[in-house]
Amino acid sequence: MIELLAPAGDLEKLKFAFHYGADAVYIGGQNFSLRANAKNFSLEDIQEGVSYAHKRGKKVYVTVNIIFHEEDVNGVEEYLKKLDEIGVDAIIVSDLYIVKLARKLGLSLEVHLSTQASVLNESAALFYKKLGVKRIVLAREASKEEIAAIKKATNLDLECFVHGAMCTSFSGRCVLSNVITNRDANRGGCAQVCRFTFDAQEKNVFSMTSKDLNMISHMNEMIKLGVNSFKVEGRMRGIYYIATVILSYRRLIDKIKANTLTKEDEAYYLRVLNRVANRESASQFFESLPTEKEQYFLGRQEVSNQDFLGLVLDYDSENKIAKIEQRNYFKVEDQVEFFGPNMETFSYQIHKIENDQGENIEIANHPNMIVYLKVDKPLQKYDMMRMKVFDKQRNL
Repeated sequence: MIELLAPAGDLEKLKFAFHYGADAVYIGGQNFSLRANAKNFSLEDIQEGVSYAHKRGKKVYVTVNIIFHEEDVNGVEEYLKKLDEIGVDAIIVSDLYIVKLARKLGLSLEVHLSTQASVLNESAALFYKKLGVKRIVLAREASKEEIAAIKKATNLDLECFVHGAMCTSFSGRCVLSNVITNRDANRGGCAQVCRFTFDAQEKNVFSMTSKDLNMISHMNEMIKLGVNSFKVEGRMRGIYYIATVILSYRRLIDKIKANTLTKEDEAYYLRVLNRVANRESASQFFESLPTEKEQYFLGRQEVSNQDFLGLVLDYDSENKIAKIEQRNYFKVEDQVEFFGPNMETFSYQIHKIENDQGENIEIANHPNMIVYLKVDKPLQKYDMMRMKVFDKQRNL
């Protein structure tokens, strides 16, 4: 089994993740989850998300991965029973109490061990296997040798992060947020102090931020090592990021399965992914221990991405008119491109923009305004329009 696992901070992002090629999503409820600042899902939202996923042959995993203090325990048993009743496919947990509680309750859903447990050796993996854990989300710090050894010793499903933010500490072991902001990182309140800048000397600014993870060049090797699920970080990210990243990995995985992947493909997807992110990226621990080249120490520049220009809401195939919801500034004569999961990416020059009053306008510069473009090639709802980034077109 090869699974592409996407983040989903709300129902809209869940639907976009599936539309752009995810096999499963992981989501957080309004309690017991490590992304307390995300919008997150009510039980009613989880029910809707599970129903939407299962109708499409997809899966939903719910994070219950905080480190539980005594006051956090109240209500968790009823919550787990409700998740099981809804039909959630698995819960992702880090606390041994929840692993044992799920088994005690006889739940039908699977228990997956969170990366917060920092599993990096086969003995730890075998320990959790004996407790009934069906999948281990390996520590982000796992090397390829450790992945291979754990797979050989356990034959468990292994899930590895392949894209997104890294923790400067071992994942889940940091208390900087607690000390500096009084927000508990291990109960969902991480303030990401590792991304702060500090005055180290009069003229220097100190930072200890890790560059992002990007495994696009190692996917084939990871599949051969026995990794089952490839996880993208980012429940706080927007729909453009999710669409671009998930579609990149979807098409790369499909090319690997079809034995058609080339080095040129890898280079192209790497360029796409580097464009959508606002930080540099690296493969981090996979091949060797990170060095100063995989970190930011003396300040950094993070640039907000403005490539996402519009979302296709509808397409009139008879008149070849696309209804677009504007997301960033664009104007007549701009060179743009359209992409989506069921189409070949194509370039397009804007010659005419109509607003929702039928008036010709030169510029679309109001957030979420509705405009109409004549586009000869067919589009579908939820396709996207972005700035033209590359001269050489590929299927993304």
